[in-house]
Formats: sequence, structure tokens, C-alpha cells
Amino acid sequence: MSVLVVGKFPGDTPAFRAALQDRAEEFESIGERARSQGCIHHRFGISDGIVVVVDEWESVEQFDAFFADPELQAFIASVGAAPGPPDLTISEAVASADQF
Repeated sequence: MSVLVVGKFPGDTPAFRAALQDRAEEFESIGERARSQGCIHHRFGISDGIVVVVDEWESVEQFDAFFADPELQAFIASVGAAPGPPDLTISEAVASADQF
């Protein structure tokens, strides 16, 4: 059973948008590490003052271990996230006839 993780990170979205370009190699490296630790899908969204992350992980334990990494937390802060924990929703991924 996989899990969906939806995170909302308040912060400096112009800084985050710039980091996506300026620090692309770091994002790529983190993505490779996430895949090797159980991440199946990953996507960002940006709205006014919020970065949204939508992931699918093989298990909640794998996500928790990955997300607890102090280096990852420092990176998140360095690309514009406000101090404090994000708003995370973790749910079981289920199949449906209309998924794509």
C-alpha cells in the first residue's frame, strides 16, 4: 500500500521559484535520493505565499525517514520555506476507475 503526502509550506515563493532554476542540480540530487528511499511520484505547485508538494511514497515510514533528514530540512529552509513545520496530510493511495 502506498501513501500520498500533500505538504503546504508557507514562505517566500519568489525565492523558491528562483531556486528551482538556480539550484536545479540540488533539486535533482534530492529527487534521486527520494526515489532511492521509496518515493514513487513527486510534484511541486506554487500559489500566493505557499509551495505545495504532492508525493506518493511506498510507505509512510519511508517518507518519515527521508523527511527527517537534517540536511533536507536545511535545504528546505534555504529555498524560502518559513520556519516551522509544514501542514502535511498523509493518506492511503487507493485505485479508482478514473485515475490517470
